[in-house]
Amino acid sequence: MTAENRKEGKGLGFFERYLTVWVALCIIVGILIGQFIPIIPETLNKFEYYNVSIPVAVLIWLMIYPMMLKIDFTSIVSATKKPKGLIVTCVTNWLIKPFTMYLIAAFFLKVVFKAFIPENLATDYLAGAVLLGAAPCTAMVFVWSYLTKGDAGYTLVQVAINDLIILIAFTPIVAFLLGVSDVTVPYGTLILSTILFVVIPLTAGYLTRRSIIKNRGKDYFNNVFLKKFDNVTIIGLLLTLVIIFSFQGEIIINNPVHILLIAIPLTIQTFLIFAIAYGWSKAWKLPHSVAAPAGMIGASNFFELSVAVAISLFGLKSGAALATVVGVLTEVPIMLTLVKIANRTRQWFPSEENK
Repeated sequence: MTAENRKEGKGLGFFERYLTVWVALCIIVGILIGQFIPIIPETLNKFEYYNVSIPVAVLIWLMIYPMMLKIDFTSIVSATKKPKGLIVTCVTNWLIKPFTMYLIAAFFLKVVFKAFIPENLATDYLAGAVLLGAAPCTAMVFVWSYLTKGDAGYTLVQVAINDLIILIAFTPIVAFLLGVSDVTVPYGTLILSTILFVVIPLTAGYLTRRSIIKNRGKDYFNNVFLKKFDNVTIIGLLLTLVIIFSFQGEIIINNPVHILLIAIPLTIQTFLIFAIAYGWSKAWKLPHSVAAPAGMIGASNFFELSVAVAISLFGLKSGAALATVVGVLTEVPIMLTLVKIANRTRQWFPSEENK
């Protein structure tokens, strides 16, 4: 470990240093709440609009807002002049990821696990995997970017372009891979998610940043104001997990074996997509602050959209819905592992001044 890495490790906050432990505890707490205090998720579930849980949206906003504060809008303009990172993101997310997800999931669910999963159920699980594969991350990637010290402005540009492509490409890709022509995507969910997870926190962050710097100066903003939000992102992540798993606890408890089987191809797919985008970024000699988010956005999934579409197409208790829930279950632990990999390989990439 280099002196720089040791310094970064010592600089981690209490929550960040033991984040994997907190995540595991929050998943357990969420499942226990769903089982023994069902009135909580039942009440929260009433606050839903266009298949988007407003309580979850607020917590995701809580995660993203501190990162939006750090965005200097001049960095967004400069990001559009450096297209290589955007090419890596777009090609990996839309020309590779959906199809590798289908192939890997079909191989495991219909061939390797054929003796354990009935044919019709395997097809349902495959449909859920396809929905995950066709919906790269738009919100949580800000968290993963933050944990890898990614370029916040560049991450925002990647997410914005990804959102626009989702509006156009999600339906035809899902329809093609599922072999159906009547796939209906709740565009209200897409638009509302974009507004809640990107537009609102971005606007709030911009207005706050502009106001504080204008009235108190940049030094106060960077060294005093921003430090007040040091643990807000991590706390928002943990509370989000508690709520999500309080909703899905019963499904998880009732399907332990199948959840494990579904998790295997999803895990392999996640590591593969990260390796492709991250390795490509290294080959193109992109800076780590661009390479890490480029790898994370494809590896992570837009689980809010995937779950919503699975429920609307196949039903709440369908195998497809269960597969998307497994995507939520496996995502955070896997992404935290990828964050560690990215942070430990920072020295593979050129310094920022050479980008």
